[in-house]
Amino acid sequence: MQPHPTLDQLHVFLTVVEKGSFSAASRALNRTQSVISYTIANLEAQLRVALFSRSGTKRPQLTEAGRSVLEDARRLLGDLDLMRARVRALSDGLEAELNVAMSAIVPSDIVVDVLRAFRTHYPTVSLNVTVGTLGIIMDAVMAGKAAVGFGGAMATRNDQIVFERIGQSAMIPVAAADHPLGMLRRPLNLADVRDETQLVVYDASGLTKGRDFNVFSLKTWRVSDNATKHLFIRGGLGWGGLPAYLVKDDLADGRLVHLEFPAFDQDEYPIHVIRNVANPPGPAARWLVAELRARLSGTVRHREHQQGSEHGSRKADG
Repeated sequence: MQPHPTLDQLHVFLTVVEKGSFSAASRALNRTQSVISYTIANLEAQLRVALFSRSGTKRPQLTEAGRSVLEDARRLLGDLDLMRARVRALSDGLEAELNVAMSAIVPSDIVVDVLRAFRTHYPTVSLNVTVGTLGIIMDAVMAGKAAVGFGGAMATRNDQIVFERIGQSAMIPVAAADHPLGMLRRPLNLADVRDETQLVVYDASGLTKGRDFNVFSLKTWRVSDNATKHLFIRGGLGWGGLPAYLVKDDLADGRLVHLEFPAFDQDEYPIHVIRNVANPPGPAARWLVAELRARLSGTVRHREHQQGSEHGSRKADG
């Protein structure tokens, strides 16, 4: 017959260990010492091992089996506390799981800082983060697969989708220092870049199909994300636009060169929180939005919201 120790027995056992004696445990649990002793004896009988060595000392000493059971008891009771916290949070309206869609234009260092704070603030909430192009962010929010999205704004509006500006970013044209364009060290014109391979991030969602932004070369290589694009540009495989935050260290170290290319639209453009009116965010999602807004607010220039939305709709650089 398999042993079936109760959670109460494990709780009493853990209290005896933590308080150092049966008498101290009885006071902490407001039970008589005889009840504490009886509970431990029943637990030992259930497990068929001695948990404490009671000879030669006034203080109960854990046996080798007791030390092993102690680790399991702490884990089981810890899991129980976590379950209670989740149930309590759910009754208060807190999400058990939060799905977020994030554009690569949002500075990664800020994202990491905010998510580190999120983990501390909401330890019971599971977080799923999708990173992609604006079309992927929009798809996730419109389909209800993400409670909130963070990225640019699209020119085509949907009555169910709300955009709220919380910051800004910039895309700048770069090339490796030994790339032909990087070695020119002068302002570039369309003729300079026409025959050089431009690296472009494609939108797998199809929402921006047929529309290219800041694409000037006749030859393009298309990749799925900015991380790959960054890697390829650093490797001298082509030139292209990348978020300024992403190439800051490369520019400082001379691995990449900021191309002087007036035709490339380098105006700062807004970052929005994107949400679906049919899927209102819960407490954890609202906290996440507020924290990102606070961290990004230092980069926001006070422009007219409509002007910022127009810029965000046309500067995605593939």
